[in-house]
Amino acid sequence: MADEIPFKKTIEFEYGVPRELIPGIVRLVANNPSPFTFKGTNTYIIGTANPVLIDPGPDDEAHFNAIIKALAGRPLSHILLTHTHHDHVDGMARLKALTGALSCGFGRSAPLAGVHRKTTSGSEYVDQDFIPDVPLADNATLTTGDGHVLTAIHTPGHAPDHLCFALGDSGNLFSGDHVMGWNTSVVAPPEGNMNAYMRSLERLLERKDTTYFPGHGGRIEQPSRVVRAFVVHRNMREQAILDRIRVAPATIPDIVTAVYRGLDPRLVGAAALSVQAHVERLIERKLVTCQEPLTRDRVLSAV
Repeated sequence: MADEIPFKKTIEFEYGVPRELIPGIVRLVANNPSPFTFKGTNTYIIGTANPVLIDPGPDDEAHFNAIIKALAGRPLSHILLTHTHHDHVDGMARLKALTGALSCGFGRSAPLAGVHRKTTSGSEYVDQDFIPDVPLADNATLTTGDGHVLTAIHTPGHAPDHLCFALGDSGNLFSGDHVMGWNTSVVAPPEGNMNAYMRSLERLLERKDTTYFPGHGGRIEQPSRVVRAFVVHRNMREQAILDRIRVAPATIPDIVTAVYRGLDPRLVGAAALSVQAHVERLIERKLVTCQEPLTRDRVLSAV
């Protein structure tokens, strides 16, 4: 299935060194590579005299210093967040404290505020609410000091608070983790929702953007082609899961073994969560049933 997606595994970058992608847009890559972040988290600086920033990245000394050096004394007015996963947001507090910039994002209510939870990669974090200084609802706009207009597009699925940002009518879209060129997004319950993710992909297909700048990896040319491939990929994955359940009742680990052959052991947990997200969608569509609540050891049966 993955071979049908036009993945782009290359990106020209050097840690700590700003790279101008097009006039007025600079990218810095944080040195936090992993199977889930590719080469690292992308931070974008938009504008010249009065820049804004998208995704400050992890709480990392070298990355923070690279951002400050790239700003070169220019006043930073706003810090925009595509979503509040830790590899995108943890560097914000320090950057806000130094620059006085306002945080901008969709905002989120933690379902288990203050409770320790685990990410798809197995690391632990505390589930916290996030209240931005400037809430950005779907279709909200922010005009920068340089006159750029950024429009927020609510694209839940990977995360409930996920936003993409369209840069005026330039055809450029900052796609966060919703659409990346190097891999498909992780959709991991309880925050990840496959129905929402698929609807968000369809919404992007309605647009006429020509270039995506993602949260990880290099720019995406011909983004509609990539998004269509992702839709096909997810539908094929879901059909494979349903076919396995139709052969015989199965648990989520059974399905992972059957559907994800030759999987990197580090990605087994993420694959199980992805299967769970697809199963939730199949249950909602009344194609699969199981005893509630859905857990990894529940036996799934076809309807």
